[in-house]
Amino acid sequence: MSGIERCVVLAGGTGGAKLAAGLQDLLGAGLSVVANSADDIEIAGVDVSPDPDLVTYWLTGEIDEERGWGIKDDSFTVFDRLVRLGTPDWFRLSDRDLATCLYRRQFVSEGGRRTDAQAQIARALGADAAVLPMCEEPVRTQVRTAEGWRGLQQYLVAEHAQAEVQDVRIEGIADAAPTPEVLEAISSAEAIVIGPSNPVISIGPIISMPTVREAMTAARAPVVAVSPYVAGQVVKGPTDLFMRAVGRPATAAGVASLYEGLIDGMLCDSEDPDPVPQGTQVMSCRTLMEGREGRRDLAERTLEFASSLSREQ
Repeated sequence: MSGIERCVVLAGGTGGAKLAAGLQDLLGAGLSVVANSADDIEIAGVDVSPDPDLVTYWLTGEIDEERGWGIKDDSFTVFDRLVRLGTPDWFRLSDRDLATCLYRRQFVSEGGRRTDAQAQIARALGADAAVLPMCEEPVRTQVRTAEGWRGLQQYLVAEHAQAEVQDVRIEGIADAAPTPEVLEAISSAEAIVIGPSNPVISIGPIISMPTVREAMTAARAPVVAVSPYVAGQVVKGPTDLFMRAVGRPATAAGVASLYEGLIDGMLCDSEDPDPVPQGTQVMSCRTLMEGREGRRDLAERTLEFASSLSREQ
């Protein structure tokens, strides 16, 4: 056992959310998840926060594991009626997912913070871990292709990420700041984990806030990243497209280069054929998370690796 009781994990899409679920099995309320909110979007009059909600559904067991997103066995009755009435149909929300987004919209419109809304959502659905949006300010990732700039969700969902990405920008990031809850989670953690989410569009917005980087470098806890590459490939999502867009190799070493100055070590898949990152400590192990047992196994290895690292104070 690692002996670690308090951990914070930075997460975005499926990989980070799955690891968070494994870490929750080990740490319960000792886990905090800082979730990317730069791909939030307004659809059908509600506030959709895909990554914080995805994390929450993985933590509560509501996730549709086959798809890796959405709520299992949910219906689309309300959204189908909205589409019939004229709502665009490219970003579909199932009924229970729509309820989450309606609750968030109402909570915030009455003066509440998004952080508190997400906390209530997580508690109500049965999560033990804390789910923390990275900031309160509206931040939006934009993607440029040969046809110009567009929102991230339009590119990923409506356009199916088919065009080559030429550039990425994060609108509003200069005015964004991590919440007190995020900074407290980082400062009090015994291990800080960067999950195997897309390093450009999922982790990138979180660590683009200077105060987050400062908190991570000042923390007493070691910072370890988990590579999203399994046997040299990404399990899910357009990570390679975005790695090329920022001029980095689509490898674990390329990912590590984006975290330079932040991490003390990286877990890499033992079947990855590419050279391991240089300039940081590396642990090679099986990183494919198959089922609950696989998620828990990787979580255990991650915490054991973190506990083997130390920072001079």
